[in-house]
Parts: sequence; structure tokens; C-alpha cells
Amino acid sequence: MEENEDQSEKQKSGVSAEGRCVGDTFRLHMVTWNVATADPPDDISSLLHLNSPKSPDLYVIGLQEVYSGPLRFMSDIVFDDPWSHLFMSTLAPRGYLKVTSIRMQGLLLLFFSKLDHVPYIRDIQAKYTRTGIFGYWGNKGGVSIRLSFYGHKLCFLNCHLAAHMKYATERVDEFESILDTQTFDCKKAPKVLDHRLVFWFGDLNFRIQDHGMHFLRTCINNHTYHLLWSKDQLTMMKKKEPMLQEFEEGPLDFQPTYKFDLNSDAYDSRPYRTWFAFNGKKRKPAWTDRVLWRLRPKGPPSEGSDENEDPGLAEKNAKQQEEDEAYPLKVRQDSYISNMEYGISDHKPVISTFTMELRKMYETPLVSLHADGDWSADIDAVVVYSPLQPFPSSTWDWIGLYKVGFTSVSDYITYTWVKDDEVSFNEELIQVYVSKEEIPVLGGECVLCYYSSTLQCIIGISEPFKVHESKVAIEEGLVPENINGLDKATAT
Repeated sequence: MEENEDQSEKQKSGVSAEGRCVGDTFRLHMVTWNVATADPPDDISSLLHLNSPKSPDLYVIGLQEVYSGPLRFMSDIVFDDPWSHLFMSTLAPRGYLKVTSIRMQGLLLLFFSKLDHVPYIRDIQAKYTRTGIFGYWGNKGGVSIRLSFYGHKLCFLNCHLAAHMKYATERVDEFESILDTQTFDCKKAPKVLDHRLVFWFGDLNFRIQDHGMHFLRTCINNHTYHLLWSKDQLTMMKKKEPMLQEFEEGPLDFQPTYKFDLNSDAYDSRPYRTWFAFNGKKRKPAWTDRVLWRLRPKGPPSEGSDENEDPGLAEKNAKQQEEDEAYPLKVRQDSYISNMEYGISDHKPVISTFTMELRKMYETPLVSLHADGDWSADIDAVVVYSPLQPFPSSTWDWIGLYKVGFTSVSDYITYTWVKDDEVSFNEELIQVYVSKEEIPVLGGECVLCYYSSTLQCIIGISEPFKVHESKVAIEEGLVPENINGLDKATAT
């Protein structure tokens, strides 16, 4: 029994029963959902599998058709949109931080991580590409987030491609245009497909062609989905497009996720109006909402490739292959399902979970920091930090004070510039102070985060510590009830 438990612990830590290191494992939970301009539901527990015994390390949520009317869109620029707010308020109490996000009109991409991993998520960049109305309108297109996760370069691309049955080729053209257009400020991975692991997902809008409505519905009712796979347009296009063949997808063992009557599990039952008020056909069910992934191919280049003419490129690829072998990365899809519970949209959300197994390229944060001594609003406080590895520091770097359970980088109580408020310095330790006026009077459990303006990410997080209630405020009659009332009034 003890031997089995010991083997189980070794496997959890990424060590095989023979003692050979096989890497650390991380769980990734992905969601894609065309929300059809609807407001978010009250409960997203089943969407995020919050009751699952295995909690993910990372959440990636891609939405399409988030409402972007003029007034709402302008308010969303200043404040978090309702969907982002819901995901943040749901995940933050469970120890997840919104690391970054990007929005282009109705396209929204959110990346969350457990707090433990945040100092090892670096080189974050986000891009968008419009493909609607000749490339000038953002109702269609793609938004992406690229980053390094323990040194491994990952890219997440959320797309909403052209609609309607007859535009399968145009959808592929749009995807290729997005790949060609999006470039990143990264020498090793300037393009999407240069990344070690790419996830492509969203409302890709591929349909099921040739089959009639009766046959489609019969297959769906009988759960014989495999009879429809050969006529799925994305499956068909993969046979003709070599670039698409590099992407993997799990079996479509769930019912098509489009098109449903609102607040129903029934497929489209209402004829829609066409020009001159004629009734059009009902929309056929389709797997429009998909999650695919691509692990960068291994091996030498094919004959006639640019590498055979460019020695510099050959050397770069050789170093890349050497790094890939020294720091292996594997990915396994654990589930690929739709969620029929939600009826606010004519699409059902699709959920896919993955396990990534990788060997970390680094295991030490760039900065170590902690709160020095007791903290309260009665005296100025001191932060002590120490660079653990070389990094491009800047006078614009800052250290933020956060309540435990904070939602994002911008959700700080206060911050201090690392250079302006520096009070002492030696080769190993640097001290900066935080004014007592900036410290919360009521206190609470807090953490400190060092934010690098050059790297655009948090590179160090302190252990949680307690900020004590202000004794002066209590003596002067500013009891917690009064302070809370003042806070609420100010917020209102």
C-alpha cells in the first residue's frame, strides 16, 4: 500500500516509477461560446467545472458576439464588461488571477492562472485581426494571446469566421490571413505557428453539407454522430489543406452546437425572414464551435524549403530542435464536450480540457519580495525585494499591494514605484516604503506583487501577510461599520 502511494506521489510530481524525470503536468480548461449578444447567466459553475475534484491550473475562455453596442462598448473600455466581470468574480475567490485579456468588438479572449504560476508566465502579448467587411470591420476575425509558460511558448487564437454553408473556402482563407497578419515582438516566435503549442478555437462556422435535415436530426437523436463526420466541412477541408492537417482535434462525440431556439434544447424551428418577406429555410445543425491544437512539428525541413537556402535559418531551427529535445512538451486532450445547460444563445458552449506535460525551463521567479515588519495604517511600511535573476528592470516598475483573492493586475489597493520610493539598497536587498495613508485602515490578508513594465507581467509575488487594523482609527471612533459605510458611499 505504501509503495503504491509512493508511486502515485512520484507521478504527481512528474517522476516515473523508475525515478526518471518525465516533467510536470498542468491542467488546462478551455471554453468557446458564441453568446449571441446575451447578458451572462447567473451561474457558470458547470461551464467551468467548479465542482470537479481536479482543479485546472489554467483557464482560457474565448467568447464570440459579446454585445458591443456603442454605449455598452464605450463603458466596457473604461470598466470590465459583464462577461469578464463574471468570470473574474467567480474565479478570483478560488485562487485564479486574470493574467491578460483582449477584446475586438464582439470577440473576447480571457486567460486565467492559479496564482502560483503567475511569476512564470512571461512575454505576454495580445493581437487582433479584423476580417469582416474587407478587413475593416471587427465583427469577424481573430484575437490571440501569446506567452511563455515556464519558458514554453504558447499561443491561443480565438476566431469568429465567415458564416453560411457556401463559404467554407472563405473561412480557410480568413484563417490563413489571420495567421499571416498577426506578428509578435518575439525573435523565436514572431508568428502564431512559430509557437511550440497553438490552440485554435472559436465559432469557426464550418457546417455539415450534403445531408438533409431529416438525416441530420435522425443521427443526432440516435447519437450516431460519426455518420456525419465525413461531411463536416472542417474535416473535408483538412484533407485538402496541408496547413490544417497540422492541427489535431478530438472526436466530435457531442451533438452539434448550432443552431438552437433560445432557452431550449430544440434545434432551429422558426423559419427566418429573407428579402421581400419570403420565408427562408431553417438552419441545419452544425459543429460550428470547435477547439483544435497544434504541437510544432519535429524533424528536418522538406526539400525546397527556405532553410535549404538560408544557413542562418538552418542554425536557428537546429537550436530550436535541440531546445525541444532538452525541454519536452506533450499535450493530451482529456475531454471534448458541449454543455446543453445554457439556453441564452443559439449556440451551446464547447468545453475542452487538456493535460500538458512539460519540463520547466526555469523554476525561480525573477524577484523575491516580502513585507518587512508589522503593517498597519498607523505607520509607513517597508517592502524588501531582491532580484533573483537578471531582468530588464525599469524606473516604471512598481510593487502593488493586493487583497488576497484579487482579480487582476489592476485590482490593487495601492502601489509604489520601485525607484522613487527606494530607501536603501545593497547588492542583495532593496527596500522601498509605502505611505501609511495608502494602507487600508481595516487591514486584512494581503500580498505584494512586483510588476515589470518592460515584460508587462508580474514577476514576483510575496507570501500572504496580515495588515493590522489601525489602532488610531479605532480610538478616534472610526469603527469598521462606519468605514464600510464610507467605502460603499464612495464606490456608489
